[in-house]
Amino acid sequence: MKKISIETEYIKLDQLLKLIGIAQTGGQAKMIIKEGIVRVNNEVAYERGKKIRKDDVIEVEGYGLYKII
Repeated sequence: MKKISIETEYIKLDQLLKLIGIAQTGGQAKMIIKEGIVRVNNEVAYERGKKIRKDDVIEVEGYGLYKII
């Protein structure tokens, strides 16, 4: 599990995918989320604006697990 540190209260899911290098653009992040391969705290996330907070666990199929710290 990789740990990702954020300095703000939250980060939006599409921004997180760009931050960790899974998506290069917002449009690409949108497509990845729409495919249903992103799980937040073990639930499939379809909202690109979903707020990701500290202690959340993100799983992206084919990329692994990420814990927000």
